[in-house]
Amino acid sequence: MKKSLLCMMTVLATALLSAANAVAQEYTLREIYQKALNTSEKMEIARENVYVAQMSKDKALSLLIPRLTAYGTYNRFTEDKYNTANIMIQPEDSAAWGVRADQTFSLSARELDALRIAGQSISKSEYDLDWAKSDFLLAVASSFYDVLKAQKALDITVANLERLTKYYHLVETRMKVGELTKTALLRAQGELSGAKSDYLKASNALKLARAALTRLTGVEPDFRLKEETVSLSEACDIQGLRKSASDLRTDLKSYDMQTKMAGQQVKYARGAFWPSVGLFAIYNRADQDPAGSTFNDENIYGGISLTFPFFEGGLRMAEFREARAKERQARLAYDDLKKSVDIEVEAACLDLDTLKGSLKFLEDQQIFARDNYNAVMKQFENGLATSLDVMDANTLLLTADKNVVDALYNYQLASLTVKKSSGTLLQFVRDGDPAVKGSSGALWQLTDVGDLRAKKSGGRLLLFFSIDES
Repeated sequence: MKKSLLCMMTVLATALLSAANAVAQEYTLREIYQKALNTSEKMEIARENVYVAQMSKDKALSLLIPRLTAYGTYNRFTEDKYNTANIMIQPEDSAAWGVRADQTFSLSARELDALRIAGQSISKSEYDLDWAKSDFLLAVASSFYDVLKAQKALDITVANLERLTKYYHLVETRMKVGELTKTALLRAQGELSGAKSDYLKASNALKLARAALTRLTGVEPDFRLKEETVSLSEACDIQGLRKSASDLRTDLKSYDMQTKMAGQQVKYARGAFWPSVGLFAIYNRADQDPAGSTFNDENIYGGISLTFPFFEGGLRMAEFREARAKERQARLAYDDLKKSVDIEVEAACLDLDTLKGSLKFLEDQQIFARDNYNAVMKQFENGLATSLDVMDANTLLLTADKNVVDALYNYQLASLTVKKSSGTLLQFVRDGDPAVKGSSGALWQLTDVGDLRAKKSGGRLLLFFSIDES
């Protein structure tokens, strides 16, 4: 009995330890990148486009290889027949089989043009795949920072709720002793109700942001995100970034390849005005019963044909002019994209510089707002400040906290946007960034609001925002 009880306790302890160790998977942004690239349907579609282009080259190559055809026939007649000279004109049965080789090509060698176009199409599809990866990685980063931003917004909302709850109890106490009127309590109740509404909105916004990241990347629903600190010393050289974009952006390379393909397509369409040559070789074997005296059971022969269409209703000329027009379109599209890229790089740089500069001022505003709130609360407790002063100070602090969070994550996303606009985002993700370091203990457990309540009950949330509770 004791042994059975001991075994049950051992099993139970093992199960409890296993449950305690079964923590949710933790991801950094780079790990999220890798997970998303391996599971995204959009990336699979882009990879299939490369495969389709490779198959198109195989089809173009097949036109340069002779076509071999095997054939065979068997005929059964009602009877054999002879003419008046006793020469058989119809056997009782006959059979024939053989092998035929055919090759047709244009004297303009347009088949080689088609092969070159197919090869260029593969390169274009690979460039398109790389650019699709860049777009996708930026979308993943945006969703990643949306989750972190929603988490911080929820923390800020909880801190605001705690401040207003503390203020409400303080107003209630002072009203009972006659120091404040009923209107001050009603104002405190109204602000507290609004904070509760904001808390509900922030909680649901976090759930939605997590669901969006799960859908985009394929991570498990109970994931955790590990925040990383990014250096704010990144310089933005517009001219250097423009040169980098001109050399490295794969969408520019794709458009350039499209221009080359359009030029090759013009040559292909011009080749339709040349004659075509056909070559064929045949090996034929026959059998019949009864066999006549003149029956030939085997023959081998070949031939050549020349085809030159004189008139096709203007089809060839229309196709040639269409190819010329598409070539002009491709060149115009490439020139237009180059100009758009220059503006995109400049806009990304200016946005990054703006966020970098404003972040310092917003952090100063947050410090001043926090000190102001602490000072006003102490004055209010001593009867030297009004309810309106407290509400103004709390609103300023709440706004400052939100602005700092938004600016911080928008800056990190803007930094990635600059890399994407200059064509270096993929290389940055592959090689890593020495300016990015793991945060010292800044790990956010992004599951539900239970952790926030625990932080609240332990008094650590207000300490996190450096608000004096005294």
